[in-house]
Amino acid sequence: MTLVMSLAVAVLVGTGSYLLLKHDLVRVVIGMLLISNGANLFIMAAGLSRGAAPIYPLPESGVIADPLVQAMTLTAIVITFGVAALLLSLIYRVYLAHATLDTDSLAEAEEAEELLAELETGTDDAIDDGEILARESHVA
Repeated sequence: MTLVMSLAVAVLVGTGSYLLLKHDLVRVVIGMLLISNGANLFIMAAGLSRGAAPIYPLPESGVIADPLVQAMTLTAIVITFGVAALLLSLIYRVYLAHATLDTDSLAEAEEAEELLAELETGTDDAIDDGEILARESHVA
């Protein structure tokens, strides 16, 4: 049983890590959800003990399940749900604004908007952006 649980955790975390490296924002959120579910399964597998429900009055045998593991996992599930809802709403707004979810396309559009804003306002800095990047790379 331990081997099955550890393989399930490994598959969830591995698949989630793979999806986090993709360029599509929806796949990144799905990867985050898979990693979170893998972490929840790991917590449950590591600390869950069999026994009676931890409700008063406690049974005479004294063997009860650990309520802390259940509480931590439930809290993690609720937090993950909230974060996923927030990320999906942000992704929706990004899609409405740019009509794409590809991170490379979004980066190019951001650079183009920045350049257009500099040209419109005429506030091009005296120092070129390339020179600033070169200085920062020499300092680091």
